[in-house]
Amino acid sequence: MATRLLQRVVGTGLKQTRTGLRKDGQVSTVVRSLSAFQEDSWFKSLFVRKVDPRKDAHSHLLAKKEDNNLYKIQFHNVKPECLDAYNELCADVLPSIHADPEYPCELVGTWNTWYGEQDQAVHLWRYRGGYPALTDVMNKLRQNEKFTDYRKERGKMLLSRRNQLLLEFSFWNEPVPRPGPNIYELRSYQLRPGTMIEWGNYWARAIEFRQQNHEAVGGFFSQIGSLYTVHHLWAYKDLQSREDTRNSAWQHDGWDEVVYYTVPLIQNMESRIMIPMKNSPLK
Repeated sequence: MATRLLQRVVGTGLKQTRTGLRKDGQVSTVVRSLSAFQEDSWFKSLFVRKVDPRKDAHSHLLAKKEDNNLYKIQFHNVKPECLDAYNELCADVLPSIHADPEYPCELVGTWNTWYGEQDQAVHLWRYRGGYPALTDVMNKLRQNEKFTDYRKERGKMLLSRRNQLLLEFSFWNEPVPRPGPNIYELRSYQLRPGTMIEWGNYWARAIEFRQQNHEAVGGFFSQIGSLYTVHHLWAYKDLQSREDTRNSAWQHDGWDEVVYYTVPLIQNMESRIMIPMKNSPLK
């Protein structure tokens, strides 16, 4: 392309020199610069991500539309010597909030981490009614003396804590109480920004491969807190059952494709094996 352009330019009366093109005593390097620019642009275009323009937020595209549930997940890192006392404190207070109809929230599950980050408690709450329900609960809890005392006592036992607000994927089950005993696995994925829709498209098919043993409990993605985070919650009878169930997924046509295409979307991932606390609705 650059050669044809050079021929056309020479044909108009420009004379080629060792440093470029000369006309009326002035040196022109237009052709050489143009050629270099075009080659550089073509090379860079190989690495430009093609963006699929969308007209709606991924929270509207991926979340369930038939309800307005909001979830909060809490991670509490407890002082090792305080773990038993912390569990007793939670057992005394959290179920009462769950059972009180004045609070539009439900305790979905509460666990201690068995494998993964040690001396950790994980609580999952559901707010039926979305953000207004969350605000209503928070306002009422500020007036609840028992909960205020609980927070003060809890603060003496914790090393750190964090939380996230989540929505549930439309293609996952809604978490419901289940009998035990079970162990639970919380698999958390930090995705590359901009890949949530792609993740959802693949897992909308993949979840069909992971339902045969009723192991799928819930799937969520973050709205506030660490963003582009996905949590998948699974239930198993024991660690061997987990191993057998996960291996059996590879016998389904299409599972390997899901893994192949979703792994590049992940920045990092983490797995926790958790044991339900005695008052957890998910046993």
